[in-house]
Amino acid sequence: MVSILIPFKNTALFLQECLESVLHQTYQDWEILAVDDHSEDNSGHIISSYSQKDRRIKLFRNQGNGIIPALRTAYHHASGDFITRMDSDDIMKPNRLEVMYGSLQDYGKGHLAVGQVQYFSKEGISDGYWKYQQWLNHLTALGDNYAEIYKECVIPSPCWMVAKEDLEKCGAFRPNRYPEDYDLAFRFYEKKLSIIPCQRVLHLWRDYPERTSRNHEHYAQNYFLDIKLHYFLKLDFDPARPLVIWGAGFKGKAIAKRLIQKRIDFIWLCDNPNKIDKRIYGKTMFHFSKMEELDLPQSIITVANSESQEEIRIFLKRNDQISMRDYFFFC
Repeated sequence: MVSILIPFKNTALFLQECLESVLHQTYQDWEILAVDDHSEDNSGHIISSYSQKDRRIKLFRNQGNGIIPALRTAYHHASGDFITRMDSDDIMKPNRLEVMYGSLQDYGKGHLAVGQVQYFSKEGISDGYWKYQQWLNHLTALGDNYAEIYKECVIPSPCWMVAKEDLEKCGAFRPNRYPEDYDLAFRFYEKKLSIIPCQRVLHLWRDYPERTSRNHEHYAQNYFLDIKLHYFLKLDFDPARPLVIWGAGFKGKAIAKRLIQKRIDFIWLCDNPNKIDKRIYGKTMFHFSKMEELDLPQSIITVANSESQEEIRIFLKRNDQISMRDYFFFC
């Protein structure tokens, strides 16, 4: 059986469409654990009415506040052998559960099933979301999601499935770190769950102005940077090698400030002639040619401009640097 965890709060406008998409799945051995995170609309009533018609749909009240306690509540009541998440404002493609369950049956334990996603919105999809969708789907088609995990969340939060046993190995929803989906993606990476490639769109991801990820403080940029640096220092940082930060924009300064607070030394590079040889936070800014003086450096790249990123990538490859070992793109 597949346990579908659905935390919800004030999504009455979309809940019926979400639930109907589950009811019409081609794979029918599932249960829904829906957790009301203190809704002020009639979301709870909608779930309750569905649960009275179908015993596979179960309604619970969040024992805390926010999405992490809601996920813990849902997971506590899950009795399935496989776990998946679903957002209460989204829509499953009819074959989503069948494809993901089938993939896990084929590949076995130690694997993570993901699917491609498609944004939809009455207001139209922004260029940023469209680019994120294309980037994410390209990685998912190859099963190469971890290759760019420090850029952005590489596992679509409402479109993955995993054996309960493997989720337990990754800590399930016990950590209290936001954004919770990005943190879980890093724990999948840490425990080396292999991602199963998927070439099909399995999930329709709704975008609208009130969407949580657009408005809640837990999804602000500083939280993403904290998670990236936390896991880099834990999983990929080699303190025996020189650490280099590329870029002195918002992200570069934020990373530099956190490293200084942690008393971790680094060399700071940029290509802005107005900043080279200047001091920021007590650190001298160097031209990128400084790299040639360093023995086996590791680089965190915070430069956002795509053309500049490509120039940096070419420079590093020319110096026999390997992605996700010697250099890591943080944007």
